[in-house]
Amino acid sequence: MTLIQRYLFRQILFPVIAACAALAGIGILSQSLDQLQVIVERGQSVWIMVKLTLLALPQLLSVILPIGLFVGALIALTHLQREQELTAAFAGGMTRWQVISPAARIAVLVALVTLLVNVFILPWAQQEARRQAFDIRTDLAALLVEEGQFVQGPDGLTVYVQQIEQNGLLKNLFVYLDDKDKVTTWNASEARFSRDAGGIPILTMIDGSAQRYSSGGVLETLSFGRYDFSLAPFVGVTDTIRYKPTDLYLRQLLNPTAKVLEVAGSRGELLAEAHSRLASPLYAMVAMALALSAILGGAFSRTGYTLRIAKAAGLFLVLRVVGYGLVAASAWNGWMNVLQYVVPIVAIVVALRVLFRALKPRRSRTTAALRDLKAKFA
Repeated sequence: MTLIQRYLFRQILFPVIAACAALAGIGILSQSLDQLQVIVERGQSVWIMVKLTLLALPQLLSVILPIGLFVGALIALTHLQREQELTAAFAGGMTRWQVISPAARIAVLVALVTLLVNVFILPWAQQEARRQAFDIRTDLAALLVEEGQFVQGPDGLTVYVQQIEQNGLLKNLFVYLDDKDKVTTWNASEARFSRDAGGIPILTMIDGSAQRYSSGGVLETLSFGRYDFSLAPFVGVTDTIRYKPTDLYLRQLLNPTAKVLEVAGSRGELLAEAHSRLASPLYAMVAMALALSAILGGAFSRTGYTLRIAKAAGLFLVLRVVGYGLVAASAWNGWMNVLQYVVPIVAIVVALRVLFRALKPRRSRTTAALRDLKAKFA
């Protein structure tokens, strides 16, 4: 790139980064507010809330990157045109393509980042978030333990803990279980929640005793150094993680196994999601093409480009809505997957046609004939 092209590249890139960062910040704030229930209702730590919020960021990026590119490019191009820097570039002998090539490079860069997020980062983050949500739902430690309180759990289970240390160690534990046929109580000086080799949650009690009445009404007492109390009967969720199409990698979407089809969705839904991930980066190119056509697709205007910007923004919004609609429709009509690529490509071609048209408005033959006739009799 030449010196002026590097200058234009920087002038466009920084507003695009700022717009994307602002939209990402709004999205993170919204996600963090949604994740507050993880702390309030499930008793999880702040780190778990932060982790879930960050894991939701790749899905947000795949949506906001084209929008941030469109907003940032409009801001930068409007400023450059208002200061007549683009006019000076044209006056200096630069062609239209040389002027817009820095913007095109930024659009390609954003498209590649979006593709990277869609193909690699998004499925990894979604699967990690799904596993974390599964662990939270099966984390009976957060549901059954409250320091200094008798907590009633499911199926007649009651737990009391005198003290909870920061490392998760429970001090002076009391467990009461009424399973209708018999009542059993456990007490232990120390305890800890964990999982066995099969992933079943257990409560390991150290240095304690258990008491219950026999069928003859005799109190039976058992002292133990270690006792593993299985919490499997009290886990109210399935023992497997069920993934959605958005959680799968591209290879799983294009060539799903029978197990994936059983738990994640139909072949049509998976194929529509795969094409959506590959086609959505094209909307970054659409965003930049529309922004350029809104500012440079017509004559210079001292009063601004509000109407042209509004038209470009409206068209971009319509295209994105149509794109999302095509993803849903393609799940049931496989041939419509082609339209996921056709729509943005056609939009790019039309925007470039507007951008590269002649700067002077075309005059009809009738107008030219009247002008010649007037000149003849003048």
